[in-house]
Amino acid sequence: MNTPDTLRVIHDEHMALSAMLQSLNLLIRQGPGEDRRGFFDTLRAMLFYIDEFPERLHHPKESDLLFPRVVRLAPQTMAVVQRLEQEHLRGEPAVRALQHLLLAWELLGEGRRAAFVHAFSDYMAFYLEHMRLEETEILPVAQRCLSQDDWCELDEAFAANQDPLTGKYPATPEYEHLFQRILREAPAPVGLGA
Repeated sequence: MNTPDTLRVIHDEHMALSAMLQSLNLLIRQGPGEDRRGFFDTLRAMLFYIDEFPERLHHPKESDLLFPRVVRLAPQTMAVVQRLEQEHLRGEPAVRALQHLLLAWELLGEGRRAAFVHAFSDYMAFYLEHMRLEETEILPVAQRCLSQDDWCELDEAFAANQDPLTGKYPATPEYEHLFQRILREAPAPVGLGA
């Protein structure tokens, strides 16, 4: 069986998010330097991207469409799916907490840096493990057990995500400025910045 488009979309979105997390980590380790305003603006834009795309588009489709089908056909995945669902519920509040901690560092100074750095490190480890678990425990089972009809429905739903940071879709006019800023300012592997 050919790889369903849904699995390619999920994998591409995971790669884009992983690259975003790595770029954020690099930028955070470099610190504000001389362009303090640009540094915080770029971090804010990158965290906003995580809040907008993975949290609002990617996770709901997994939770509402993919996971229930996998559990129905492979009940042995229930424990892993329950864990992933709990993590999905924690994701949005976690990224919002990071945004708050970043603002505290920006507005209140270096005394707040360590709290942000620690929280981001935990968040990055959490998210990378979350994606690894999906890719090793759920997606292979989905590929084996879902029907062609399931994949057709899923492919249609996941194709609508169109995350520009996967490199496969242009940014919608609404998000064009955000993605141009990220690409211009963020370091590799996401952007062209230093």
